[in-house]
Amino acid sequence: MAAFFLTFLAVRFDVSWDDTWDKLRASDLRLYGAAFASYYAGFILRGLRWRIMLQSSLTDEESPRELPYVLACSQYIFLGWFANAITWFRLGDAYRAYVFTEDTGHSFPRTMGTILAERVLDVVTIFVLLAVAALALSWVGNLHGTALFLGIASLLVLVGVTGMLVMKRFGMRLARLLPSRFREAYVRFHEGAMGSFRQMPLLLFISVLTWLTEVGRLYFVIQSLDLTGTASFSLVVFVTLANAILTTVPITPGGLGIVEPGIVGLLTLSLARSEAVSVALLDRSISYLSIVVLGGVVFLLRQAVRARRMASAEMTPE
Repeated sequence: MAAFFLTFLAVRFDVSWDDTWDKLRASDLRLYGAAFASYYAGFILRGLRWRIMLQSSLTDEESPRELPYVLACSQYIFLGWFANAITWFRLGDAYRAYVFTEDTGHSFPRTMGTILAERVLDVVTIFVLLAVAALALSWVGNLHGTALFLGIASLLVLVGVTGMLVMKRFGMRLARLLPSRFREAYVRFHEGAMGSFRQMPLLLFISVLTWLTEVGRLYFVIQSLDLTGTASFSLVVFVTLANAILTTVPITPGGLGIVEPGIVGLLTLSLARSEAVSVALLDRSISYLSIVVLGGVVFLLRQAVRARRMASAEMTPE
């Protein structure tokens, strides 16, 4: 995949690799570290938001059930992102729900409902911030390529919000038509999705903060390459959120091969081509490569701990 990406960039954008490598070698590691820290702070916020949604989705009879702490919820999200980065069709969302229910005993359909609600909340937040960034870009006449991403974001919002409204209005009625073995699963899924939005103002606030950590990642990456003066903050915001939209396309793992040309294409509105490629490479080393590497470590540690617990349980006499 990495070789394909580099080949694609070289053919599609006529990249001067000497200039690109010179930029990468001269990058400021402290600012790169700030970009890394900003990105991973977002997982803490995502874990906090998801825990709130999980708590809100519980019914009265389930409310006493203990939920994992915020850091544990963040870890489940991170494992889901790792799975998304190495599999097609965003299977990481289902994997996150699976490992969560395996560890906690919570309902799998209800957990999937909270993840669906989380996705819709993200899409709405991205659209709002994207529109604000596009408006800021329009003031300086730098709108080339923005309409496509606004259109995709609008479509995602329309599908997501409409789906939620239809589920809220007709979901339980349609559930009565399902066979009994599917009806109970749908009811729990419905409760998870609808119940997640009970603290909407707080969830929206956390969502905005979460996406600002991603903006911070790209901002510090650009700073580390000493390109801050050539890329406006509104363009940084727009590119970050356009990146997020492209990762939702389940064609390749983690949007690999799709996100990178999008980043380069938008950044060339203000940067030289070799500079834009440098930014894309450095940014994806955090938002993709680090997820694969660190996620693989977390996954292997989890499997080792799980295997040890199973071995201990088998050795313990009844």
